[in-house]
Amino acid sequence: MDYDDMLDRAASETSEVTGTDERLSVPDPDVRQEGSVTVVENFQTLCDRLGREPTHLLQFFQREVGTSGHIDESGRARITGAFDAGRIGDAIEAYVDGFVRCSECGLPDTRLEKENGVTVLRCEACGAQSATPSED
Repeated sequence: MDYDDMLDRAASETSEVTGTDERLSVPDPDVRQEGSVTVVENFQTLCDRLGREPTHLLQFFQREVGTSGHIDESGRARITGAFDAGRIGDAIEAYVDGFVRCSECGLPDTRLEKENGVTVLRCEACGAQSATPSED
């Protein structure tokens, strides 16, 4: 078998990686106000869909909106301050871009790994790895 035949065979047996993220279905945040606290009712669902730990997403929210927060016993995020669904949605979009979607192929098939104290986004679809935004 010559090289061209082997290349054709390999190409026919390899699944195609597309740059779409149709499988990533992130629900709109369900936000309500309780006095001076914003409650994200579907926070646990968001974490499940993104495949990320709730504490990591909450830390990102806190940095993104510049306030404190915690996860209550029901799995809801309680963030100090009044933030509308649009602001929380923008934060979720920024999180997906920085910590979920692969910067090379655009697929959500990624996982976060620590390497030498740095969080790295590793894509299971294309094999790319990239540094995540600073977590200071």
